[in-house]
Amino acid sequence: MKRILLPTDFSENSISAINYAMELLKSERYEFYILNVQKASSYITDDMMIVGPSSTVYKTLIESAKKSVDTLIADLKANFSNPNHTFHSVVDYDDFADAINQVSYKNDIDLIIMGTKGTSGIEKMIFGSNTVRVMQHCDVPVLAIPQHSRFSPLNNLVFLTNNLKQLNAKSLQVLNYLIENNHAKLKLLSTGSLSEKEAHQASSSNFLKNNYPGLEHEFLAASGNNLYEVVHDYIETHSIKLLCLVSIHHSFLERLFSSEPIENLAFKMHLPFLVMHNKE
Repeated sequence: MKRILLPTDFSENSISAINYAMELLKSERYEFYILNVQKASSYITDDMMIVGPSSTVYKTLIESAKKSVDTLIADLKANFSNPNHTFHSVVDYDDFADAINQVSYKNDIDLIIMGTKGTSGIEKMIFGSNTVRVMQHCDVPVLAIPQHSRFSPLNNLVFLTNNLKQLNAKSLQVLNYLIENNHAKLKLLSTGSLSEKEAHQASSSNFLKNNYPGLEHEFLAASGNNLYEVVHDYIETHSIKLLCLVSIHHSFLERLFSSEPIENLAFKMHLPFLVMHNKE
């Protein structure tokens, strides 16, 4: 895992997520692609008043955004001064999720790290909903950093799943990397009704044997509308630092937060969470 995509809208929340990435990935060599996506709707009237007669809206938008990304990169180099880090400036004029996919494919991105926002009042902003769209429509793993999160070592992780049979080692490459590089402890949680418990334990046995010898497994009796509350309580009582999920056609994400619309997923979490995707 060497190439990291860091989208930013230059908000405090997105900068906080980028700073989190600098701390998390400080020990080895990484290439960071700092991406800003511009849309014509963001070009406000005051900006248009200063555009010269020979300029175009598109050109002015891109040049302004490029300067902002370059300034951000200069700040990161000054604040973190890490010789292991290389930065690339990327500006696109496109739909946000489409831009993420294009940049990820072109640069063979291993992981996307981006921020989420809260749901209350004015704080429910476009960057939060963009995070959810990227999770739904991009095949690259997404590490989502909630608003106001500050980095702390990822020493206690939970991998939550309700269908181990559909997982494979390729899906879990980023998770394995984070475990190894953070010397983290991982616990596997599977969920479902009590009647499903034996089936979960049987599938868990083969999965653990093949992928994580010695890994602890626990079954949470939870389903339907109480699943979120049960998982949330477990996270709080066990000092979990990172929640890890695998999205299989989005069905698990939708079930996990079935009491809320899927668009609210990113806003509900209060700790970093990693969304991976099942790969054939």
